[in-house]
Amino acid sequence: MEGLRAVQDRQRFVRHGPGRARGQAHAIRAFSLHPGQILTGLARHLSAEEIAAFGARDANGVPRVDPARGMKTPQQGAATSVWCATTRRLDGLGGVYCEDCDNAPIYRGEETRKGVAPWDADREQAERLWALSETLTAR
Repeated sequence: MEGLRAVQDRQRFVRHGPGRARGQAHAIRAFSLHPGQILTGLARHLSAEEIAAFGARDANGVPRVDPARGMKTPQQGAATSVWCATTRRLDGLGGVYCEDCDNAPIYRGEETRKGVAPWDADREQAERLWALSETLTAR
């Protein structure tokens, strides 16, 4: 579970750390996002069985594109990054987690597996992580 904890801490750091008011004086904002599941050249590092387990290809071997299930083209996946960088809806905000060109809701166990994990919305833990990171980096 150490690996999962590290991922949770990193996501919490991005969501609540520099993305918040701390960078505001310098017009620095940070966002986390999920571009979707995209079958790119990185898949060359996976076996055919691993790719099949993701359901990333249809019976004819053609990559599946089903944005409702998070399976996107590279262009569709890039859209959320572009949206975060350009939308007026995020003006003055930071530390927001985005999916599908929108702020992601809190994940409540739905089958879609979309949204922010509930532990990620814990501001008290985020503050402790931020303080620890400042100590460890001798800010």
